[in-house]
Amino acid sequence: MAKKRYPVDEVLDIPVNGDIQNIHIRSGKAGNPVLLFVHGGPGTCDRSWVMPTQSGRLADSFTMVCWDQRMAGKSYKKKDADKAMTLDEVVEDMHCVVDYLRNRFGQDRIFIIGHSWGTILSCLYLQKYSDTIRAYVGMGQFVNGPRLEDMSYDYVYNYAKEHGDQNALKDLERIGRPVEGNYAGGLNDMMIQRNYLAKYGGSGSAKKKDNAYKTVLAPFFKSGEYSVLKDFPKYWKGMYHNGNKLWPQAVKLKFDETATKFDVPVYIFQGDYDQNAPTDIVKEWFELVEAPHKEYIAFHESAHIPLTDEPDLFAKKIKEKLLG
Repeated sequence: MAKKRYPVDEVLDIPVNGDIQNIHIRSGKAGNPVLLFVHGGPGTCDRSWVMPTQSGRLADSFTMVCWDQRMAGKSYKKKDADKAMTLDEVVEDMHCVVDYLRNRFGQDRIFIIGHSWGTILSCLYLQKYSDTIRAYVGMGQFVNGPRLEDMSYDYVYNYAKEHGDQNALKDLERIGRPVEGNYAGGLNDMMIQRNYLAKYGGSGSAKKKDNAYKTVLAPFFKSGEYSVLKDFPKYWKGMYHNGNKLWPQAVKLKFDETATKFDVPVYIFQGDYDQNAPTDIVKEWFELVEAPHKEYIAFHESAHIPLTDEPDLFAKKIKEKLLG
């Protein structure tokens, strides 16, 4: 079957806040409202999930944009590996990207959808620049870092105990419970927990219970969004680079105390089985949210990524909620 052609289908580098960063723009027709996907991680780019699963469902209605954030994916640069990174810096990066899209497509405001870490970045952005955004969609919504990590660890430990997974119990007891959201061994220990979380259906997918590496890397190799030889080393290094630089800053955040008021409509797309951003605390936070309009949309067959677990329902709800 021939690959579908889109009138707008560009992969390009743009200047962003003193850096050069890569975006992929795809649209089925001129004049579509812009929908920017703000990926998770930090450093885990999403275009290898978004473009293959959603282009045929959303590109006729939206100008879809995937952005590889600073030092992630195609935007990774070895020469900058020793530089410090801050949350404020990446928020300002996002502001540059949003302004580029607004100016290029002649739109005062655009839509944004944040996933996981991308919900952190999006919510911080909305505290400063809400006048550039039409509406916000949060998928796998971050709420409170220390609570999130405690609940996620407990889920994995209790699941392993209930199912007699002795190897998992040994690993989890070795790395220990996180303290204020941080594991003693840093990102490496957290990835051990995340691997079991994916294996037990609480992270990447409720349907495909693979480890975290398969959940992330299998789409990377299959999507055609990246060059395996050129981009894979950057993608891999970027995941660990941004995780080490940004997650210790982000995990301290408590949005249930600091981010409950928004000036734009808020839509939460949450998988019932999500234990990466535990659904129970997402529901608690949602009740606190004040916004011109808000809706909680439950995905009953999804974990952390409804976009891939229930792609048809995801696209249907995006169009229904954002376009009315």
